[in-house]
Amino acid sequence: MEGIQINNLLNLNETIAKEIFQDCCYPWEVLSKISDFIIKLGKTLDKEKFDEIDENIWVSKSAKISKTACIEGPCIIDENAEIRHSAYIRKNAIIGKEVVVGNSTELKNVILFNKVQVPHYNYVGDSILGYKAHMGAGAIISNLKSDKKLITIKYNETTIETGLKKFGAILGDNTEIGCGVVLNPGSIIGRNTNIYPLSFVRGVVGENSIYKNKNEIVNKSF
Repeated sequence: MEGIQINNLLNLNETIAKEIFQDCCYPWEVLSKISDFIIKLGKTLDKEKFDEIDENIWVSKSAKISKTACIEGPCIIDENAEIRHSAYIRKNAIIGKEVVVGNSTELKNVILFNKVQVPHYNYVGDSILGYKAHMGAGAIISNLKSDKKLITIKYNETTIETGLKKFGAILGDNTEIGCGVVLNPGSIIGRNTNIYPLSFVRGVVGENSIYKNKNEIVNKSF
């Protein structure tokens, strides 16, 4: 199961939330811990660098926040992040350094590692986006199955029970998600992988891949 474990997907040195992953094997295990972690971490942040702009909402003094953005707590927005016009940040969001959250993008219960970009009409819920992950315009992450059943992960002929009703996606470091892509609940995208525009993705896509459709996945190494 190494391919879907934390250290094979995410560089923990590229997030203010590194400690939340301690004692966890799989990245989705932290989704239920984000709210409490934000409140605990927020109270320790350097007041010379962060302002608590509202209850349990900590924003770096160097971050750029549009006047039209809506931010709900608990939330942490790290250094030099940019929150653009009409972004909607719902509860439980950790937004890393130099992250871009764009027009009409909605976030809920997420960890965005440093330099993530969700710049144009994206929905990201109950998900973790690794260092420099990028979502193209209109790409969305679905976090709830239509039958409302608990989400499972199928990997190498093994089924893993997550115990979660809401779980969107894990994007490994340096992933590129094309415009109009739909990532179904429980999707895991390996490091350095590209997903073609308008793709419909379900399950695990390995690292260093180019995903065109479920029957056409090319390894970049060849």
